[in-house]
Amino acid sequence: MSNELCYLSATKAGELFTSKKLSPVELLQALINRAEQVEPSINAFSFEYFDEAMDAARLAEKSYMKGSARPLEGIAVAVKDEENIIGKVTTNGSLLLQDNVAQTHSPVVERMLNAGAIIHARTTTPEFSSNTVTHSRLWGVTRNPWNTEYTPGGSSGGAGASLAAGTTTLANGSDIAGSIRVPASCSGVIGFKPPYGRVPDESPYNLDTYAHQGPMARTVADCRLFQNVLSGPHPFDPASVSPKLTIPDNLENIRGMRIGYSLDLGYFSVDSEVRENTLAAVEVFRHLGATVEEVDIGWNSSCLTTAMTHLHALFGSTLQRDCVGREEQLTDYVRYFLGTGSSPQPKSVVEANLHAGEMFAQLSKVFASYDLLICPTVATTFVKADFDYSKDTLIVDGEIMAPSLASWCMTYPFNTLSRCPVLSVPTGFASNDVPTGMQIVGPSFDDVTVFKAAMAYESAKPPMYSGGLAPEILQQPELVM
Repeated sequence: MSNELCYLSATKAGELFTSKKLSPVELLQALINRAEQVEPSINAFSFEYFDEAMDAARLAEKSYMKGSARPLEGIAVAVKDEENIIGKVTTNGSLLLQDNVAQTHSPVVERMLNAGAIIHARTTTPEFSSNTVTHSRLWGVTRNPWNTEYTPGGSSGGAGASLAAGTTTLANGSDIAGSIRVPASCSGVIGFKPPYGRVPDESPYNLDTYAHQGPMARTVADCRLFQNVLSGPHPFDPASVSPKLTIPDNLENIRGMRIGYSLDLGYFSVDSEVRENTLAAVEVFRHLGATVEEVDIGWNSSCLTTAMTHLHALFGSTLQRDCVGREEQLTDYVRYFLGTGSSPQPKSVVEANLHAGEMFAQLSKVFASYDLLICPTVATTFVKADFDYSKDTLIVDGEIMAPSLASWCMTYPFNTLSRCPVLSVPTGFASNDVPTGMQIVGPSFDDVTVFKAAMAYESAKPPMYSGGLAPEILQQPELVM
């Protein structure tokens, strides 16, 4: 029964709490027991707050007894080790921040706690969230519960791994080049990159259009629930969008919807198994009554140059400010990132912005004929857990990838086009037992249509963790660095 509780959805848990058939204390204890069993193998948590979380679960139990529960009352949420929690250390995976005690809550943490969530653990992230795999000198290697030889993705890798391993009910993520959707795909869970400004953030990243905060979960319904808690304007974030959008739970069917799909976005090398699973998902949408047709967006590899120019100009410059003179303490990939042009000339930034406008114009032509676009989330599942793009070679579909944190991730074009809502949902497994995923991409700020399609897809193809399916995580402490 314990593992069954570990994979219980947040929506179902709330129903059972309300009917008093389950206590928040019982659910949290099951998650703690599971974490004690599997954490030596997957290393998804940087910090554990189990004792105080149990105190919060007892208070939540009393709230349900009084009939005064909030939207996430008693639900365990694992928070990325990037968000500030008052009085707690926030390391961002870096030796430079191992004594950094937060004085304020991040807006998303504030929203979780106000909704009654219980923060029982911190999830691991690569150093400064600057990679799409999750390992750091501070916390070691985080591994995929489905196959510990491979990565659960990054930078919200600990979040994805924890959801897959059954050690949390919900988890938050952040996404500047795919850091919610990549681990969602690799871990077989749901991850939503909201449109820019939909979920508030802290300075300076609230003013970076590539940067997004968002929910991760094991079901689309849970992702919707969590997104509705996180979204809405915030008094300390001038970029946050008003009014708040609440995604309804009674979304109608998608019969008659027009969907375009692309297997490679015009330029990615993509493994055959990823292609096959995406095409199988296309057939599900057709079965549901949608018209689904292949489209040519017209993009090319210049999209990567544009994204990296932006990331170096803003993200990279921030790292330079904080890290110069302390390079010997950094993880190799951070040093590499800092050394590959972190301060582009203004002309390059202008050229990147002009190309971003061209990308949007090309995608707009697709949305003139189609309600949504679907494509794979990542191009391959064969990325080792300790992969370091600064020194290791990655081959996808027989082609050697450029040494870039995002070369295998089909996510970053939608950070460039940041107002597009994008939801990653599982499509199956590859031969190495690592899950595959697809992105459901909507026109600017059309979150509801994205969730409508995802809910319909999940009704036809049940969530990966339904029916007792879960990874068999073997105790392998020798794998953890």
